[in-house]
Amino acid sequence: MRKFVAVSIAAAMMASAGAAFADDALLKKGNCLSCHATDKKLVGPSYKDVAKKYAGDAGAADKLAKKIKAGGAGVWGPIPMPPATMLSDAEAATLAKYVLSLK
Repeated sequence: MRKFVAVSIAAAMMASAGAAFADDALLKKGNCLSCHATDKKLVGPSYKDVAKKYAGDAGAADKLAKKIKAGGAGVWGPIPMPPATMLSDAEAATLAKYVLSLK
């Protein structure tokens, strides 16, 4: 019983702390997987490389969410990232938090 309570409390704390969870459907909706992977460079940087670059930047989630929505170029090389206009602001924020959570 104690173990169940501890697990339940930990899960509730994660949920209330705003832990970011992005599922495959959201990554596919934004066409993210066409150019990015979790741990290796494809056309664009890996999600883990992005997380390392922005580690310690308090405003990183907002910056990254805006970049996801608007697209960008020049930060990771000459190939531009197209805008993910099909995502809502909330979805872009969820993706940004997810990427930044990776180690």
